[in-house]
Amino acid sequence: MYTNLLVTKASGEKTQFSEKKLRMSLQRAGASEEQIKFITKEVGNKIFEGISTKEIYKLAFTLLKESSRHLAARYHLKQALMELGPSGYPFEKYVAEILKYQGYQTKVGEIVQGQCVTHEIDVIAEKGDHCYMIECKYHNLPGIFCDVKIPLYIQSRFKDVEAQWIKMAAHVTRFYQGWVFTNTKFSIDAVQYGKCVGLNLIGWDYPVKGSLREQIDTLGLYPITCLTSLTKAEKGRLLEKKIVLCKEIYNNKKLLEASGIKQSRIYTVMKEAEQLCAHLFKEKETKNSIINEH
Repeated sequence: MYTNLLVTKASGEKTQFSEKKLRMSLQRAGASEEQIKFITKEVGNKIFEGISTKEIYKLAFTLLKESSRHLAARYHLKQALMELGPSGYPFEKYVAEILKYQGYQTKVGEIVQGQCVTHEIDVIAEKGDHCYMIECKYHNLPGIFCDVKIPLYIQSRFKDVEAQWIKMAAHVTRFYQGWVFTNTKFSIDAVQYGKCVGLNLIGWDYPVKGSLREQIDTLGLYPITCLTSLTKAEKGRLLEKKIVLCKEIYNNKKLLEASGIKQSRIYTVMKEAEQLCAHLFKEKETKNSIINEH
């Protein structure tokens, strides 16, 4: 059916179609074995030599959406992160929210004085005696890598800021580190340099444990751009109001009403958000139950 069929990646590179990769991406989204069998069969019947991976994604996404909106929303995650634009600010806020949920105190878009010059830092995160200067490299197109120039540049900024922080901390011992978050991938040289200088790199699929994708799936902190029940314009209005998480709109009709979403559709949007973030709400219920017992 599609033995040795070549498909075109976003970079323009040709590669052999892999049903295994398609199956894995559907499994990660939570699709059942029955759904996966149906979708892979339908996609296999429609693909052709040279088809783009983007078109293959669209086929699978549409089929999954027909049977389960919230699973399609999870499957849409990579593209949804690219929709956190057109500026990079929503992505910076989104990264801050992910860190905040993990116990960090965060500040977004801070102007800080370095030893030599001032810098605008995307996110500053603190936990205990650890302080992190975080730069967020957002891309709205697939196939773009963060090459070695980015960590080189960010490390030089971090060292300038770190020198000033150490001076201000005086006799207090603190740990400082520079981080880079990106919604795409790092080049091999970028990873090698980051490891060499101690710069913490977090990308779409890097590192193997603790990648951006894994953190989102584990924490259930999906961006509103995942939601299949919202139009592009509605997502844009919510982002303008600095609403970036699905959990922020769950059970909050006012936010949806203020964004011009019709009453007839609000239940559908809230239901999808609830299913997408289900384990977050179960976790909250468990905590409340424990508190009430004591």
